[in-house]
Amino acid sequence: MLNWSESETHNGWARWLWLSLLVIVLDQWSKTTVVQYFALHPPILMLTSWFNLVLAYNRGAAFSLFADNSELPRILFSALAIVAGILIIASLRSQVKRPYASAGLALILGGAMGNLIDRIRIGAVVDFIQWHWADVYYWPAFNIADSAITLGALVLVIVSLQPSGMRE
Repeated sequence: MLNWSESETHNGWARWLWLSLLVIVLDQWSKTTVVQYFALHPPILMLTSWFNLVLAYNRGAAFSLFADNSELPRILFSALAIVAGILIIASLRSQVKRPYASAGLALILGGAMGNLIDRIRIGAVVDFIQWHWADVYYWPAFNIADSAITLGALVLVIVSLQPSGMRE
């Protein structure tokens, strides 16, 4: 169990923003690298029998839901990411003595902001990781930000299922 002193908890929540920043940097770097690679190469790079790199632009939500050609999804999901970011920062401030919950929140924040940057900058989220099975069943393409959001949500679920004494 981790213990934080009173002096560390005053602004201790801000330290978790470094994790969010790391997610944003890795996400944006990976997307830039993939876009540059696919500018010169075929649209699919088969790495294994179950894993490809692809270049996909998602204008909607997860799994390309609501991905029509209008500006409404872009504006709606951008506004949602901004509101979620504000709420997550407020939650980080209240969870400072709960490092696992804080880590989960920071991962979600970094992922949400990474995808928000794409929506603002290019109007769509760049996805590039694709899993498949037997060249028949394909999981929708995703990115580092999506992975961070999923991992952060999983951490929060696990923390919430623990007895209260184990949440710190």
